[in-house]
Amino acid sequence: MPIVRRGLAELIGTFWLVFGGCGSAVLAAAFPQVGIGLAGVSLAFGLTVLTMAYSIGHISGCHLNPAVTVGLWAGGRFPARDIVPYVVAQVIGATIAAAALYAIASGKAGYAGGLASNGYGIHSPGEYSLQAGLLIEAILTAGFLFVILGSTDGRAPKGFAPIAIGLALTLIHLISIPVTNTSVNPARSTGPALLEGGIALQQLWLFWLAPLVGALVGGIGYKALAGDAKPDVVGDA
Repeated sequence: MPIVRRGLAELIGTFWLVFGGCGSAVLAAAFPQVGIGLAGVSLAFGLTVLTMAYSIGHISGCHLNPAVTVGLWAGGRFPARDIVPYVVAQVIGATIAAAALYAIASGKAGYAGGLASNGYGIHSPGEYSLQAGLLIEAILTAGFLFVILGSTDGRAPKGFAPIAIGLALTLIHLISIPVTNTSVNPARSTGPALLEGGIALQQLWLFWLAPLVGALVGGIGYKALAGDAKPDVVGDA
């Protein structure tokens, strides 16, 4: 599959993830009497990945996340030459999604401008420290890569990877929304931060550093445990 088509698939898929996941948090989480709450937002993020994995997995591999792309490379399942095009497409998709979400959310009287950005300290939902945010983001991203690499391994049961990956992302959000509002995805963090500016943009560095470190640990760790696995997670040739 040509890199342009795979990149476009990543852009569309990452748009869907950010618009669906962050949109559920901004528009539906606290809606009076019937808001979906933390559990609903967690499920929404998982569903975005599950649905797109079945939709574009055969085109691009459905990474939707720079940390996943880097972790797959570290695990020997993605070529280094394609990392930059994928990451650029993911960040563009996330930014477009954040802009679209802002255009909708700002149509409500009294909207304060939030887009479900990630943060630590006073910008953490539970006011958790920088150290806590760094640790949980790295640990959960490593675990996420382990699930992705394991469920897409050619030796794993066929056809179930999107379900395992979507449920893993749901679990990750159930654990960490109170700590950092859950990133494990630098593109997901970048889109809202660029639109919000201020403290969200100032703290963005952590949501690149921690997920990338975690992804490297997860990728290298799975490869060490399982040996060389196939196929590459790049979509069909």
